[in-house]
Amino acid sequence: MLQGDGSLRVGVLAIQGSVREHIEKLNLIDGVEAVLAKDKNTLLSLDALIIPGGESTAIGKMIVDFGLKEAILKLNERKIPIWGTCAGMILMAKYIVNDDKVHLGIMDISVKRNAYGSQLDSFKTKLMIPAVSNNEIEAVFIRAPYIENVGNGVRILAKHQGKIVAAQQNNLLATAFHPELTDDICFYRYFLKL
Repeated sequence: MLQGDGSLRVGVLAIQGSVREHIEKLNLIDGVEAVLAKDKNTLLSLDALIIPGGESTAIGKMIVDFGLKEAILKLNERKIPIWGTCAGMILMAKYIVNDDKVHLGIMDISVKRNAYGSQLDSFKTKLMIPAVSNNEIEAVFIRAPYIENVGNGVRILAKHQGKIVAAQQNNLLATAFHPELTDDICFYRYFLKL
């Protein structure tokens, strides 16, 4: 679904969370048209979708209330790349360890919410993620989840202190941290190759 001018139409689910920061990063990449995705028609027109960090329970409720859940599930059926950062990762997970509510349930991962503690326990670190970059990547964790288990076909991309913090399953990418809050755009380039 490349646009007539050859650009990729990449949407950021624009309900809540770090939407503006993702749009700013996408605008740094040639050949990308960054789009605020707030409605079903916009979602269905995308070549890729980012589900940003924020409050997973609130976003999960709003995607249902605004009729967006079905559109996101359709994108996944069409194998459109979808990347969930932090809360987005929770929304994509088939299993949430400390919550019985599953939102999109599209990625075969089991996620623990607020796994590192409260807002006060937020931190920055550097990670080596060879699939994404030859250099260390700065990772910002804010009330972050982590992945406890992955199903078959899920590739673990990164761990921090033994916990899985980035994974990929076919067209789906999930990170417990916030690449949009750093200066590095290598994760965006990796995602857009999907």
